[in-house]
This record gives sequence, C-alpha cells and structure tokens, in this order.
Amino acid sequence: MHNYDGIIFDVDGTLTSTNDLIFESFRFIANKYLNKYFSNEDIMKLFGPPEDVILKEWTGDNYDSARKDYYDYYTKNHNMAHLFPGIKEVLSFIKSKKVLLAIFTGKGREAATITLKKLEIYDYFDMVITGDDVINHKPSSEGINNFINEYKLDKNRALMIGDAPGDFIAARSAGVKIASVLWDPYVKEEVKNLSSDFLFYTVDEFKEFIFQNI
Repeated sequence: MHNYDGIIFDVDGTLTSTNDLIFESFRFIANKYLNKYFSNEDIMKLFGPPEDVILKEWTGDNYDSARKDYYDYYTKNHNMAHLFPGIKEVLSFIKSKKVLLAIFTGKGREAATITLKKLEIYDYFDMVITGDDVINHKPSSEGINNFINEYKLDKNRALMIGDAPGDFIAARSAGVKIASVLWDPYVKEEVKNLSSDFLFYTVDEFKEFIFQNI
C-alpha cells in the first residue's frame, strides 16, 4: 500500500525551469508599455496573483493589447523553458501507481496550460488549479483544499511539492505534508531555513524518495 493518495505540484521552479521566460516576458511588456526596466528581483516581488492581474495594474486601458503581447511573447519564446531532467519519469511512476496528481500554481490558466502542454506533461494531472481558479492566491491553501475536497482525500495522505515559501505556508495551512525542492536557484536560501517535512536538493534525491514511498 502506498503512503500517498494525492500529490500536488507547483510548476515554476519545481517541475519546470520557467523563471527566465517569465522574467523576459514581463520585461518585454514593461519596456513596450511602461518604458521601464525591471530586474528579476523586481518581478519576483510581483509574484502571487496571476499574470493578468499584474498586466492590468501595469497597463490599464492598454490591458487587452498588453495581454495579447505577453502571451504571444511567452509562447514564441517558450524554448527558454524546460522540464527539470527526471521530472517526467517521476510523474510517470506516480501515475502508474494510481496516485492522484494535481497542479497548484500561481500562474494563470493560460500560461500554465501553455507550459504544461508545450513540455508535454499536461495529461499527467487529474486536476490543474491555477491563480485564476482561486479567490485567495498562494500562500493561501485554497488550491490545496479544493483538490482535497474534490477527491475526498485524507490530508495525512497528501503531499505538496514546491520550491517557494508560499508553497510551504499553503501546505502547513492545509494540514498536508510539504516537500521543498532546491534545484532552482531562486529563493533557495530562504527555503532551506523552513521546517519542511522533506527537503530535496536534486531531482534524483526526490525521485528516490518517490520510488520508495509511492
């Protein structure tokens, strides 16, 4: 008998190396519509609500045009993003054990779908919860709770996987275990200091854990 009935994954920095694509997409819009330059750190401070909320705040009456430009740029330059090596093998193994898989991401529905489909992992997930699907964004636990409630899962048999403090807070609030991953460089030091249930520095370490516990 496996130890988990449901596993929830964050996307950016956990399954996928997409942060550089996100930074460049926002920089493109900031340059075109605001004539400003934003550093990676500036853009990271905006993370929480989905892209559309940020774009609307930035561009006001030009929102429709800016939104189209953002997703066009994000799509056309998606070769900047990739799956972390070994992730697809992990997802395949989990699915082979009939464990439910979910996404809980701060990304909006459109960006999340583009990334999951282009990197060919969309169909692994039984439920995809994006920033557009919740009232309260991470670090709120709303997305995790929605997954737990939808499939009537025991919280003690659910696991959240994420790379950021928001994932940790959401998991703690929901009452599920949290595995923090450190294979993406952003906010690495901050996450190391959290009291996560599990901490993984490489996908191989995580893969070994999954193979032993699913």
